[in-house]
Amino acid sequence: MSGNPRPRSTHSNSFTSNTTKQQPATLAKRLLFPHLPPGSDLPPLFASPACSPELNAEAYDFLALALRAFVNTWWTKVTRYDKELLPEITIILTTVLRTLETRLLSTDFSLFMFSVVPALITQHYRDYRHAASKVSTSYAMGGAVPLPLLFHQMQPHVAISPEGKIDEEYFRQAFDHVLRSCLPPQDYAPEAERYIVREIILKVLVKDVIPRVTQPWFIQRTILDLLGPSPDGESDKRPTVVPPTHTHHAHFSFHSLLVFFLSAVQSISGMGLALVQTYKQTLSTIKLVNHSARPTATQRQASEPWRKARPAPISPTRSARSISPPLSSYASAASSNLSLHADIPPPNPQLSWSHYAREPLTMISELLTMHERFATSAVMHILCMISAATTPFMDRLLTHLLYTRILCASYMLFVLRLSKRTLFPNGYPGPPPIDPTPEEQTIIHQQLLRRLREQVPAFLAPVLLGSSPERTVEGILSPLGDAACNAHLAVFIMDALLLSIFPEMGVEGSAGNVDVDVAERLDDDGKDWTPGISRTTSMMTP
Repeated sequence: MSGNPRPRSTHSNSFTSNTTKQQPATLAKRLLFPHLPPGSDLPPLFASPACSPELNAEAYDFLALALRAFVNTWWTKVTRYDKELLPEITIILTTVLRTLETRLLSTDFSLFMFSVVPALITQHYRDYRHAASKVSTSYAMGGAVPLPLLFHQMQPHVAISPEGKIDEEYFRQAFDHVLRSCLPPQDYAPEAERYIVREIILKVLVKDVIPRVTQPWFIQRTILDLLGPSPDGESDKRPTVVPPTHTHHAHFSFHSLLVFFLSAVQSISGMGLALVQTYKQTLSTIKLVNHSARPTATQRQASEPWRKARPAPISPTRSARSISPPLSSYASAASSNLSLHADIPPPNPQLSWSHYAREPLTMISELLTMHERFATSAVMHILCMISAATTPFMDRLLTHLLYTRILCASYMLFVLRLSKRTLFPNGYPGPPPIDPTPEEQTIIHQQLLRRLREQVPAFLAPVLLGSSPERTVEGILSPLGDAACNAHLAVFIMDALLLSIFPEMGVEGSAGNVDVDVAERLDDDGKDWTPGISRTTSMMTP
């Protein structure tokens, strides 16, 4: 009897091991790599060897869900037997992603994030306010010309109409240039695969993303989500406190004195611990910033010879139609920090820093209309002087925060998972979200106004927001209250991003206008520290 259970245990162990070996294949392996042997790992999607396997798996999962939703649904109606289309598209997308990754790693986004984008937002607010001031004047023929048309006259763009409608052909040609730069000739030549990839990107970006993110209610709700719940929301839901039944006056006692003393000691000790923690965190951040090895864009331009823009190295020619791990030369190119520079004149050798904090301060001043009030104007000038005195450290600090808090692998993984849950809640595209009604949009607007007023302390509100905080806060949101005008801002930012990654797309004579305009504004005599964005920034070759 004692020997019977042993064969049963052996059989259960073998069954468990077989079950472990026969785990179902993932969706990416079944759709994108049907010829891989069971148990083998997926090939790396990114060229950088520092990419984590978790990010690689999530990216493959997102790619498989997207191809199953947008390609496989109609391809199975054409033929049910051809299973090679999705793997072929995966090969093309992998090549594009690897080459794009090389360009992204070789591009310094500090200039784009801290100089170009704030300058574009500042110019958007100025042009909107100028256009709004002309609505009821003779410039608008007594109100006959709408606000979007007046704004379009100040920010003309070939890719957008005065009504805010985006020209798809403009971005179709831009994306085609991206594919031409990223794909080898043998992969770019087949039109069918290239058109499918291009139209998928065009539909998602131009037809789905930009029209939605430019809606005023979407921007306001996004700001509300970033601000978080109101602290007064929970307090309003709490029941009213019942007054105590005992109304006699409290008498002095040793117990009350002891409680007061211990409470004071606890408060002081908590404050001290917080100050010590803040001090240690500040010292740690300063050491990391001072020992940061990533140079700024201007430092690299001054230390490296100026050269013409050249495309990033494309992936090696493949003898077989399969995704192979990146070669060592390709991986080293992807992990290097080579900069892409446009064919523009060399920078001023006296300019050794980029003044990254200057454009954000200018943007804040324009948003809060600080130049209209003496107190806020004095505060802004003091901040500008402090920023100018600490320019080297501020440049390193902002660059350090950008590459450790935003452009990092953990944040990219969070964004990828959030996008997957949002776009494919059940593995397939969810129903289109319902736009809020005008009444709900008004509620969102009022909630945002209240939350923005709560962000400013009461003792600072008269200084920062002026005598009428409600009017100042309303002035922050009004330039973002028209979808047609917001579409101009979105297109300008898209153009600046494409020119940062693909500088050869710039029109001859303005390929480096983004860098030149910012450098010229930073090299002025200090009389006018407000930015003036160039109109030629958004011109790209088709």
